[in-house]
Amino acid sequence: MDDIQAFARQVFASQPFSQFIGAELTQSSEDSAELTLSIRDHHKQQHGFVHGGVISYLADNAITFAGGLALGGNALTSEFKINYVRPAVGLYLVARAQARSVGKRMAICQCEIYAVDDDSEKLCALAQGTVVLAV
Repeated sequence: MDDIQAFARQVFASQPFSQFIGAELTQSSEDSAELTLSIRDHHKQQHGFVHGGVISYLADNAITFAGGLALGGNALTSEFKINYVRPAVGLYLVARAQARSVGKRMAICQCEIYAVDDDSEKLCALAQGTVVLAV
């Protein structure tokens, strides 16, 4: 388990965009991942909600981490779909992804993205995606 977490931390640390946007890999296991992002003004759109692209990034990356860890190697998103449930407002976002079906080269993963405030977590998006091993 420590090797999986060390691998996940190494991969995450090598992602320039993840560092730029301010995301953190907060948990990982053999088939799941959790990413968090403190909400800053530059993550918001004109109505004061977190921009959908930021939420989409979290879903995509969490799904890819969960699938890649389940597949045991470097992975890429083949496709994913996202449903925005409610506008994201709060102190930070958390994306929790889980591999639901894992084959030799492909994993189907699901992700829930929550907006978190001082005293509550509110579901703001659901995503599902296919992750494949990188060639």
